[in-house]
Amino acid sequence: MSEKKIKHLEMIETDITRMASNSFKLKSWSVTLVTGVFALSVKDSKLVYPFIAYIPVVFFWILDTYYLKLERQYRNLFDDVRKRDENDIDFSMKILSKHNTKKTTFKNCFFSPTEVWFYFPCAVFVTAVVILLIVLGK
Repeated sequence: MSEKKIKHLEMIETDITRMASNSFKLKSWSVTLVTGVFALSVKDSKLVYPFIAYIPVVFFWILDTYYLKLERQYRNLFDDVRKRDENDIDFSMKILSKHNTKKTTFKNCFFSPTEVWFYFPCAVFVTAVVILLIVLGK
């Protein structure tokens, strides 16, 4: 493999790593904000706060889906560059239509196991807390 191809693949790999890192950070921020909102609801005794806890869950789920979509597109670009002839290496980081597959659609990324197994339980937890607070008459 030529030095040019290796460098191009390293550039793409750096972006893939950054997308995965951003995804991890979003998950930790989501948990932090939901916990903070619940702490406020206990302190101020207002029922509106638990409902506000849905906002970071939904917002970060959508944002995390965007990063997963980009990560998958860059993985397809990586695979494309890996298969290219040495003379066709142009160091382009542009996502082309051929890098968009069924697996990179927003819907597919939104409902991917990595997203659903994290954000759905968060949403269920927020719902359980809201119901508990309503039942207890807080």
